Amino acid sequence: QVQLVESGGGLVQVGGSLRLSCAASASRTIFSNSAMGWYRQAPGKQRELVARITSDHSTNYVDSVKGRFTISRDNAKNTVYLQMNSLRPEDTAVYYCNTGTLLQVIRGTFYYWGQGTQVTVSS
Repeated sequence: QVQLVESGGGLVQVGGSLRLSCAASASRTIFSNSAMGWYRQAPGKQRELVARITSDHSTNYVDSVKGRFTISRDNAKNTVYLQMNSLRPEDTAVYYCNTGTLLQVIRGTFYYWGQGTQVTVSS
């Protein structure tokens, strides 16, 4: 079972920036060959996939964050990042990461989730 530890959340004003990190306990080989996804869940809403990155660093974003968020990965550190700029109140949510095949990441069908990190954007 891969352990995931998200960090970097906090309280920020509208227009501010945060950088989230997700450290995975998988072996470097497994991590580097896996897709990674950042998800978020706001109160009363379903969890949604915000950004994903494949093993060859191909990225994809939900329309609401395009041009503002950037996902990246450092395989040497088994870590994936989410740089969030121009934050809006609607970005307020608990942010989670997860890892697996690209199809798993797209579907978000994971049994295990980390504790997440809270992002709160105040207006």
